[in-house]
Amino acid sequence: MLAINNQQRYFLFRDVVDMRKGIDGLSGLVRDHLKLNPLSGDVYLFFNRKRNQVKLLMWDRDGFALYYKRLERGTFELPKSNNTLLSSDILVCILQGIKLTSLNKRKRYFHAASVDTSAACTC
Repeated sequence: MLAINNQQRYFLFRDVVDMRKGIDGLSGLVRDHLKLNPLSGDVYLFFNRKRNQVKLLMWDRDGFALYYKRLERGTFELPKSNNTLLSSDILVCILQGIKLTSLNKRKRYFHAASVDTSAACTC
């Protein structure tokens, strides 16, 4: 089951993806282009050219899980930065259609040992 939380890592595949690809094709993209292990338990996001469809691929202990969402109207907005690692907050905003350029996060204390600073929001 997919639960979006800050304990998991979320990777964005920035190239356009043919949404006819299934689990094998998407996990091949993770291995070949992102140079990551699709069996790690991380979540990988793939968007089509129009950005009105998204697939999320995740290894779930005993097999792959593939989640798919198609918007009937509108598009998904992607972060402007070239980072492939997304925070859980940004992922929720993308999936809910919140405009990323209008986000203005307040400063918060984060313990260095408990947070991966590479996933910080730089929209």
